[in-house]
Amino acid sequence: MSGEYDGLVAIVTGGGSGIGAAVARELTARGAEVAAFDLDPSGSPDGVLAIRADVSDDESVRVAVQQVVDTYGRIDVVVNNAGIGAQGTVEDNPDEQWRQVFEVNVMGAVRVSRASLPYLRQSPAAAIVNVASVAATTGIPQRALYSTTKGAVQSLTMAMAADHLREGIRVNCVNPGTAATPWVQRLLDSAPDPVAERAALDARQPHGRLVTAEEVALAIVYLAGPSSGSTAGTALAVDGGMATLRMRPKD
Repeated sequence: MSGEYDGLVAIVTGGGSGIGAAVARELTARGAEVAAFDLDPSGSPDGVLAIRADVSDDESVRVAVQQVVDTYGRIDVVVNNAGIGAQGTVEDNPDEQWRQVFEVNVMGAVRVSRASLPYLRQSPAAAIVNVASVAATTGIPQRALYSTTKGAVQSLTMAMAADHLREGIRVNCVNPGTAATPWVQRLLDSAPDPVAERAALDARQPHGRLVTAEEVALAIVYLAGPSSGSTAGTALAVDGGMATLRMRPKD
């Protein structure tokens, strides 16, 4: 698929690590000019325009989007990947943490999309891909706050798809399962028994392992690319069957 994105410019939020960095690498390999927004963009892949941006701050987002336009003259693809996690039941997280996670996971996607829309409307291949989660559609213990925000991201995706398709802008989302990312690694490191916790996370997904960042990136790049021109308002699960399959226990 080398050259699929020739001439196109993409923004990837959270592009300094994990899934975002994998997306930035894949887009670059396919010919795109890529800007990675991150609070710490130092981990952005080679060949990427690394921009320090805080998606929880509208002015920061608008300055970053303008920098992309000033550098490349256009925006064709937006990948709203930046996100933060939270553990606990509905009793466990204070109001301030609820506001913080919503500001990043939901409002971050709103702010970047909103600032980019005037430029996306001028693109012949405009696409937005939001990163939701298997937690948007599947009840996962100790994830009340996180799941709520990711459910909102999926609902936002469907509403945006309806609003903007006739403007030539396709909007879709990807729902990863538990992925091998720095955030998940931090959870493992903080567990009383990291080895047992990793085994439990692997077993929770029917195919028996964590999803890789590269697998999620390939799904995002497909949805964002010209070859998926008839795909809009879709939530693509990359979760090893976690949301839909009910496997029999192993013998």
